[in-house]
Amino acid sequence: MKTRMMRAFVALLALSLGMAGVVQTAAAGVVGTRTVMMQAERADTVARVQSALDREAVQAQLVAHGVDLDAAKARIASLSNEELRQLDGRLAELPAGASVVGVIGVVFVVLLILELVGVTNIFTAV
Repeated sequence: MKTRMMRAFVALLALSLGMAGVVQTAAAGVVGTRTVMMQAERADTVARVQSALDREAVQAQLVAHGVDLDAAKARIASLSNEELRQLDGRLAELPAGASVVGVIGVVFVVLLILELVGVTNIFTAV
């Protein structure tokens, strides 16, 4: 019995010492200020556009046009930086308290263009 325990101990010790030579390496890089600022700007823009979609009247109109709200929000999150800036610019051009129809129109036109280009597949049910 003692020799069995000794063999198990030696085997465990050999395995432990063998694994001690395996070292995991980590790689890190320097993130530039410009990259961080662009990510922060994108997050702010996405938040502004998402808040426009969170309005009940906008959601009602999108549903009336057959657009799934979750799909529209997911698509906005995956827009390129340029597309996102264009959409946000159009929303910013609307006067304060602008009609909900204008916001819906802008979102609908952007989604329609993306559908025609083949980027999204939102209007399949229509």
